[in-house]
Amino acid sequence: MLSVVPLLWPAIPPLTDLPGHIGRYRILSEAGQGPLAAHFGVRWAVIGNLGVDLIVLALHPLLDVEPAAKLAVMAIPALGVAGLLWLAREVHGRIPPSAAFALPLVYGWSFQLGFVNFCLAQSLVFLGLAAWLYLARTRASWVRIAAFAAFAPIVWLCHSFGWAMLGLFTGMLEWRRRVEAGERAVPALLRAGAAVAPMASPVLLMLHGHADALAGDTGDWFYWAAKLRWTVSLFRERWALWDVAALLVISLLLFAAIRSPRLRISGLLGWPALAGLAAFIALPRLFQGGAYVDMRMLAPSVALAILSIAPRTGEDVLAARMAGLATLFFVARIGVTTLAFVQVSQAQAETLRAVPALPVGAAVLTLVNEAPALLWGNDRLTHIAGIAIARRRIFTNQQWALAGQQLVHPRHPRAAPFDRDPSHIVYPPGLVAGATDFDTAIRTFDRCSFALVWTIGFPPGRAQAADLSVAWSDGASAIYRVRESRCLSRSPSVR
Repeated sequence: MLSVVPLLWPAIPPLTDLPGHIGRYRILSEAGQGPLAAHFGVRWAVIGNLGVDLIVLALHPLLDVEPAAKLAVMAIPALGVAGLLWLAREVHGRIPPSAAFALPLVYGWSFQLGFVNFCLAQSLVFLGLAAWLYLARTRASWVRIAAFAAFAPIVWLCHSFGWAMLGLFTGMLEWRRRVEAGERAVPALLRAGAAVAPMASPVLLMLHGHADALAGDTGDWFYWAAKLRWTVSLFRERWALWDVAALLVISLLLFAAIRSPRLRISGLLGWPALAGLAAFIALPRLFQGGAYVDMRMLAPSVALAILSIAPRTGEDVLAARMAGLATLFFVARIGVTTLAFVQVSQAQAETLRAVPALPVGAAVLTLVNEAPALLWGNDRLTHIAGIAIARRRIFTNQQWALAGQQLVHPRHPRAAPFDRDPSHIVYPPGLVAGATDFDTAIRTFDRCSFALVWTIGFPPGRAQAADLSVAWSDGASAIYRVRESRCLSRSPSVR
């Protein structure tokens, strides 16, 4: 219950990508209807990136997309914490005093970035690992294998990388369980592989009739600077000193567990944690169009490593002190996360004051002044235009349109390249190769596709063009109207 507190006050959970997802939920919930049908098409398919989307669509008859999304997102840390506590209890026989040190990782950087489908899958992975051990202890092997043959496609449907993580962690856990039961390492590995093999059934969904599910760029192998940044950003939220201090606390805990004779490390979780860290090192940043693939492995692997730690028998005083410090750590992190989310949500609400000035169904070129990645705390406005899609049914260049990863595609071919993510993101000059240049975008965007320009984080008047005039501004963002003389017709080009 405490893990949900930071999400109670904000009307929209202040996660970087979530406003864009909420825009997509509106498009999906009104597919083929109203003004959005002229702007976005929907190609319905079974893909491994639909977790929160399906929950919101299921709730939509009762709730609008914004409150439905909030409820779904609130469930993610609650499920994650429940899974971690249950897993720790299955491994140690009781919840170890170190456990609360791991719980803030449900708010790790993947969650802060708004990777909600992946984070939902991650929470299900923690629950799945606990269920695997419970069934191994209480049921016949065939029951466990059959249950996970059905469970794995659910995780894949939430997010395909979460499914891959489930297979890796479960396979290593089962191998170690068999070794501790007295089996030799190699035969145990083969039997563990056979036990998790039925969980591979989603591969058939990925290959059969949906070739573009495997499309997209793969690259940035062994990008050490990025991996170092992901490591330092393990608890990244808003204030660097506070977040790096949390990383230092966890680092000292792990170091003590390795060196101290008073602590022990359970191999049931230690080996899966090592496998996850090895995957973090080996995986590229980009995989089949998905970004930050390696980074997503870090927080769950560290969480498993923390849960593997427990005081040895007879160390009651140490256990009590560790439990107190872990509880203090968790409560402090949740308290500061709550404050950070209040601040970010207020900044987002100020930016959203522009939304009522956008005509319903309009086509709007959005340009966002993106802060450098090294700037620790920002107001997470990258995808804020997604809320305008949800509330005003506009077309904007904010939506993702990755082959095999999104159901939505834009219906304004003349607007290209300003018809999809990341064309709306404007980085400081020279920071990101090939990124959108503000002045070039203002000079070259298709006037027949867009009736308005919405600049976020740029001063009013920054867009210099003879056919643009400021229609609304509040000092931090501005809406420009495009004169009709540059285009004979504003009817969208639909395909």
